[in-house]
Amino acid sequence: MYKIIVDSCGELTEDMKNDGHFVNVPLTLEVEGEMIIDDETFDQASFLKKVEESKTAPKSACPSPNAYMLELDCAADNIYVVTLSAQLSGSYNSACLAKDLYEEEDSSKNIHIFDSKSASIGETLIAIKIAECENAGMSFEEVVAAVDSYIAEQHTFFVLETLETFRKSGRLSNIKAAIAGTLNIKPVMGSTDEGNVQQLAKGRGMAQALDKMTKCVMEVTSNCEEKILAISHCNCPERALSLKKKMESMAKFKDIFIVDTRGVSTMYASDGGVIMVV
Repeated sequence: MYKIIVDSCGELTEDMKNDGHFVNVPLTLEVEGEMIIDDETFDQASFLKKVEESKTAPKSACPSPNAYMLELDCAADNIYVVTLSAQLSGSYNSACLAKDLYEEEDSSKNIHIFDSKSASIGETLIAIKIAECENAGMSFEEVVAAVDSYIAEQHTFFVLETLETFRKSGRLSNIKAAIAGTLNIKPVMGSTDEGNVQQLAKGRGMAQALDKMTKCVMEVTSNCEEKILAISHCNCPERALSLKKKMESMAKFKDIFIVDTRGVSTMYASDGGVIMVV
């Protein structure tokens, strides 16, 4: 029996929610002093409105070790935890501390914490990979090795409609943000091997940026028919569907699915942002 715990930056598909093996542990968001739990009660439209009206950048807080420990206390023999990149959040370290504390009281379970080195649907795909390995009858050690290899080969890409959250947080100067806004420049961003963020390209307008992102994806992707491609979007389903059709025209993937961003991913992606992971 196994259980897969994913912090709430990783979106669960409807199939995963109904499967019984997957659970989310919520992060907490803060806008103008208001605390918002990133669970099933998260209201994306309300959150985006609060962020737009705020003069300061929204913040997020990782789950406490106790929140993870509550999920570790279960009937499963093999437990896997998937967190957003340790380079971007304290969620991974919190989960590791929870594992250590739990094993002081009960060392009978097999527990592994995966640093996704990604976020959003990157975590989703890792969770799906874990389930595939478990359902194939692999041992706990074999699952960990296979998923570690999968993470090493995974690539995350995203394009944002607005850089306003980055400007408010001080990660981008007002001048750069103003120039990008005036010239309608959309950077194509991607993950590094360590799980950080880098700029890969840029386009004039969203259409050009998305086109460049698809090319970036294909440059690093081989054996597409063996891989699942995932797309998450923040309040732009038509854009995500158009991107899916574009990728289907470029290669035959094992599967392509689309999800709407949950709270943490909404905070980072902002209104109109699109994330793609393969």
